[in-house]
Amino acid sequence: MSRREEVEVIAATHPLALAELVLTLEEQIRALQQRVADLEGQLRQNSANSSKPPSSDGLAKPSPKSLRTRSGRKPGGQPGHPGQTLELVEVPDHVVELRLTTCSCGYQFHPEDEPRFPSDRRQVFELPEPKLHVTEYRAETKRCPCCGKTSCASFPPGVIAPTQYGQRFRAFLVYLHGQQHIPLQRTRRIGHDLFGHAVSEAVILGAVETCSDNLAAFEAAVCEQLARQAVLHADESGLRVAGKLHWLHCLSTDRLTFYAVHPKRGKEAMDSFGILPRFLGTLLHDAFSPYFRYLCAHALCNIHLVRELTFLHEELHQAWAGNLIRLLFKMRAVAQEHRARGTQLTPEEKAPLLQHFHNLLAQGRAANPATGPPPDPHQRGRRKQSKAQNLLDRLERHEAAVLAFLHDVQVPFSNNQAEQDIRMIKLQQKISGCFRTLLGALRFARIRSYLSTARKHALNPLHVLSLALSGQPFLPSSIP
Repeated sequence: MSRREEVEVIAATHPLALAELVLTLEEQIRALQQRVADLEGQLRQNSANSSKPPSSDGLAKPSPKSLRTRSGRKPGGQPGHPGQTLELVEVPDHVVELRLTTCSCGYQFHPEDEPRFPSDRRQVFELPEPKLHVTEYRAETKRCPCCGKTSCASFPPGVIAPTQYGQRFRAFLVYLHGQQHIPLQRTRRIGHDLFGHAVSEAVILGAVETCSDNLAAFEAAVCEQLARQAVLHADESGLRVAGKLHWLHCLSTDRLTFYAVHPKRGKEAMDSFGILPRFLGTLLHDAFSPYFRYLCAHALCNIHLVRELTFLHEELHQAWAGNLIRLLFKMRAVAQEHRARGTQLTPEEKAPLLQHFHNLLAQGRAANPATGPPPDPHQRGRRKQSKAQNLLDRLERHEAAVLAFLHDVQVPFSNNQAEQDIRMIKLQQKISGCFRTLLGALRFARIRSYLSTARKHALNPLHVLSLALSGQPFLPSSIP
């Protein structure tokens, strides 16, 4: 009997069973169609329309597409911008006098010819030949005529071996390894190529260890100040340490940076740093759930939300998502205007914007209705939803955090500060693959915290690293 004949027999003898079979098949078809749509959606996701990092785009990278809108201004420096150029210095290192001997008419000038005019000056900025300067300390030894004891003059602090590298050169090695992400072997090669000294790995690691150990006071000062900030940016990213997944955590402002490495990603790790448990300002993050367990105010990164809305608008053709993107940027522009004036939006100014926001969420719900049976209250877990439904849930549940920049114009629109601070440390992983030990990762994170904070204070990295190696690190000024 063929398959068709079997179905016909069932239809004739058991019509209810056939109806049940058809309904079951319809449910399976809908589930498979949804599965296909989800998989196709995953294939269309990239760093421009989701939270996926650019490194995941592979060779088929999407064309660069900025989320910024046109300002109407011409490209380049704007009127009033000070700009930067190579300026003449008052006291050059070397002066070469160019004597005028012959006029264009053929006259031969004599030294006593007058008048003489001010010289035309042109300066060439050139890199001197790299070379290590060797300073020899000779400690005088004498015999005392009174007691007969032989005494020797003391060497300066830090001069403890017959030969050793100085502080600035060791700071240079730490800078190459910690700031520029250059591996040990290549750091040794730079020392050999530029200075004729192929320093050992032990020298480099010793300088890194000393620098990190001397930065304990700096780290404590940064943690103390971060806990008292009005707005704090937070982010975290995976990091391979000793062959296992660890997490690089970042807390920062435009003046302070704190990095730490921990085996855990969530609240256990965050508590161990001792900053967020006592933080009472506004924490700006990407909606990672453990952040919401802290009692501070919260703000969400709207650029993350815009990327998700871009996917819904461009790939799934949902108009409400495109309209919400435009509304968010309009809100940002209004908030920036008030921030420039030093004022906050009034309830009357916010009312139409909030009403428009709620209307668009309602349109989103209408375009993405709940499917399937209601969730069983006795069953654990949440009902499976589409990306649009999950995003709508987040926008509704955390509306105050999404629009924190509108209610307080001092709160940034995005979490770009933390993402910028954490991006370059990820470069270390791309270059070297992983950290061999947790201690090495912790030292690297502490030194990077120091260098990032110093850079935000416009300080020379070699100078501050020399201070750290001498045991007197730069400490950031107190910021309320």
